[in-house]
Amino acid sequence: MKWLGLLSVALLMLGAVVWAQINPSGAPVPGQKGWLPAAAEVPKDGKIRVIAFGAHPDDCELKAGGAAALWSQRGDLVKFVSTTNGDIGHWREAGGPLAMRRKAEVEACAKIIGNQVEVLDIHDGELMPTLENRQTITRRIRDWKADLVLAPRPWDYHPDHRYTGILVQDAAFMVICQFFCPDTPYLKANPVFLYYSDGFQKPYPFKPDVVVAIDDVIEKKVEGLLQLESQMVEGCVTGNESMVPKNEEERKVRHDQVRENLRRRFASVANQYRDKLVELYGPEKGKQVKYAEAFEICEYGSRPSAERLRQLFPFAGK
Repeated sequence: MKWLGLLSVALLMLGAVVWAQINPSGAPVPGQKGWLPAAAEVPKDGKIRVIAFGAHPDDCELKAGGAAALWSQRGDLVKFVSTTNGDIGHWREAGGPLAMRRKAEVEACAKIIGNQVEVLDIHDGELMPTLENRQTITRRIRDWKADLVLAPRPWDYHPDHRYTGILVQDAAFMVICQFFCPDTPYLKANPVFLYYSDGFQKPYPFKPDVVVAIDDVIEKKVEGLLQLESQMVEGCVTGNESMVPKNEEERKVRHDQVRENLRRRFASVANQYRDKLVELYGPEKGKQVKYAEAFEICEYGSRPSAERLRQLFPFAGK
């Protein structure tokens, strides 16, 4: 049995030599005493880094497409993440073909608005607030080195919307906890988390902290949304055959209808939050704004000062 002891010693010595080559610094590694996860490097390019989460491939575009276009024009970095693939979001189509179609649609929209886009491979209608999904959201925020995180409020008619809001809330503190998802460098500073506007009244109504005038990019936003034909033109799950253009003439008529509907939708946001627009932009400009997007601070993230909000939204104010 002596040879077994000699073999063990030889293997240990060989292992030490190999490990010295792999880890020449001798620093502790995961599982060893003294090991600590790495922190994400803070970008020094001066760009604002925004990541927005929506439940389906159209939610971010509808709620934040205008602000995204304004950030992108400045050279800032914006990413839209859909937490489901939208594979049941149509009255006639479903499954893999619809998921592929909707991914292509948001990619086409992103080329117009200027953002990056990712669609997670989770079935539409099946998103759950699991540990695995919390880890996924946490990693996405960390990888983007986000300054600002956007998401829906966690009460809504659609479970995917609610659970997207909950998952982002649940990640709001985890992104700075170095031993949670230690394989992804953690953020040293908690980002600012904001909610999109909505019309739900319970448990409490939406209250805007930032309202962004999007008049300068309204056409870009509308044209981007028109790329989402399955949703904007064909009517999503509540559409029907009559909404599908049969020729180029019908297509032009239908697109003009959608453009007008979208403009009215974003005009209603400006009118609803006119007082905040006047506060932020001043009486003269605030009263003239035609189209807007609105956001509310989520108290689970970093608590921004008014000055910090101006830094994150440099185009939203006097």
